[in-house]
Amino acid sequence: MKFIGRKHELSLLTALKNKSSASLAVISGRRRIGKSRLAQEFGKNYIYYSFSGLPPTQQTSPEFQRKTFALQLEKYFNVPLRYESWYELFLFLADQTRHTNSVILFDEISWMGSKDSEFLGIVKTVWDQHFKQNDKLVLILCGSVSYWINKNILSSTGFVGRISLHIHLKELSLQEAAQFWNYPTSQISAYEILKVLSCIGGIPRYLEEINPKESAETNIKRLCFNAAGPLYNEFDQIFSDLFNTRANIYKNIMYSLVNGPIERNDIAKSTELAPNNFLTEYLENLIQTGFIQRDFIWDFKSKNISRLSKYRISDNYIRFYLKYIDKIRSNIEKGQLDDIHLTTMSGWYSMIGLQIENLILNNRKLILKALGIPSEIVVNDGPYFQKKTSRSLGCQIDYLIQTKLNELYIGEIKFSQNPLGPTLVEEVSSKIKRLKCPKNFSLRPFLIHTNGVTEKLEEENYFTKMINLQDLLIPENP
Repeated sequence: MKFIGRKHELSLLTALKNKSSASLAVISGRRRIGKSRLAQEFGKNYIYYSFSGLPPTQQTSPEFQRKTFALQLEKYFNVPLRYESWYELFLFLADQTRHTNSVILFDEISWMGSKDSEFLGIVKTVWDQHFKQNDKLVLILCGSVSYWINKNILSSTGFVGRISLHIHLKELSLQEAAQFWNYPTSQISAYEILKVLSCIGGIPRYLEEINPKESAETNIKRLCFNAAGPLYNEFDQIFSDLFNTRANIYKNIMYSLVNGPIERNDIAKSTELAPNNFLTEYLENLIQTGFIQRDFIWDFKSKNISRLSKYRISDNYIRFYLKYIDKIRSNIEKGQLDDIHLTTMSGWYSMIGLQIENLILNNRKLILKALGIPSEIVVNDGPYFQKKTSRSLGCQIDYLIQTKLNELYIGEIKFSQNPLGPTLVEEVSSKIKRLKCPKNFSLRPFLIHTNGVTEKLEEENYFTKMINLQDLLIPENP
């Protein structure tokens, strides 16, 4: 399939080849995010070798990982090999590639070495003594277990000063994801594309399953609401692969976040986990894998970020699965949705609207650019919740941006089938009246919409900016 996006990441990798020395690179990120494909795309212009670890199970021993690596070596070099020692295997590979312009990928490296305490030490030693002697070599260590990579490689004293590049791969932007529909040259509407993206996000592996000739609802139903669909059991699969024996602990944390952002202590109560360093580590691991986001609570009077924070599900597929698929699994398995159109499901459009809000937060760089706000002047940005107290009314802002210039950009996100009318002004102004903030702040409301606005709303001249999501799908340099 055609390779889409990742121009910046490819440029960073290509720059390594312009060095006069060997490079050790790390690519981390969520499962299905396209790490291996990125390495493959980079390596296609050179002599490329790819080696992958096996998913860890109780039966997957260090010996079996070495045997698998040896079999992959034999396939490339047609030489039978012993597999008693990682050192001998790596040394053989280094000798075979010593004088070649090569890219070598160790894929899912945490799977290769998580059960072998000597593994990473051997990687480091063979890198220092052998791989590094080839000035034209790029060795890429890649993996989905981002927290393992961070702890054992990026933060390890053994690898200090040796890593030339670390790419933490994120999901594709709206502009990149839309290219799976050949947008804007195709006849598919932005509204149609956004419905699909709201459910699966910009995850390349999921997007590869899209059939542009089918409607959004048909695609979503086939992928997610079908017991044989590729995304029906995906949640269990990725948590099992990433977290192994602790998968249920991490799942329970995710379930605690289903109904919206909550604080750390509330997560502890919901999951019955002690609010100690172990919980902190679990939350940080989920952040590093890209499944949750930590949003710091505003302190308008300070230009520094508050220490208080809430956690929320940031991955669109995970959020969609937990809120909508998981709750009706028994119905799906009984075939009760086979003849039902998704639009007839209760709350379908409001459900998609909430997913769109999450999608936009994951593409906030595009929003900031559309508003003309340099990222360096942003103090804080994200969803905003103001609790009702004796002194203030409750208030919820879809997307709030605070700048160092004492400005508050108040974002309203509307995913609608029809153009929006002037009644929206009253709705947003009511929110702003309830917002408790310093009097010396300038308040700038803006609108993010999908299917246009009426002339009457335009005539109100109320919003600082009205951003049509359709425009954000069009690449700057198509």
